[in-house]
Amino acid sequence: MTDLFSPDLDRISLTGVRARGFHGVFDEERRDGQEFRVDVVLGVLSMSKAARTDELGHTVDYGGVARAVVDVVEGPPVNLIETLAVAIADRCLAFDYVRAVKVTVHKPQAPIPVPFDDVSVSITRAR
Repeated sequence: MTDLFSPDLDRISLTGVRARGFHGVFDEERRDGQEFRVDVVLGVLSMSKAARTDELGHTVDYGGVARAVVDVVEGPPVNLIETLAVAIADRCLAFDYVRAVKVTVHKPQAPIPVPFDDVSVSITRAR
């Protein structure tokens, strides 16, 4: 398995991607929805060729990654943000040049009965 922090991988970070989803175990979460924020760190094959050629086709289109993240968040509801994080990681790993990914899903309006700033789940996956 490829290590995200391996010295043979470069990294692309995308932070604070926002989308409205209807994920959660409670009826009101499924009914009303809420904003989710997602951070993604992609471990990608060397960016040297992209830098030399200045061609998007030789690297990861991070706009496409952002769109894929939003599609998953806005897609079919799941109970757990852990499930959501894995689905996002799977979509990111489908991009050419991506060998590893760290996904953090933030749920700042989670139904927690005490004051809090954020709740998040982070996972790391590789192919």
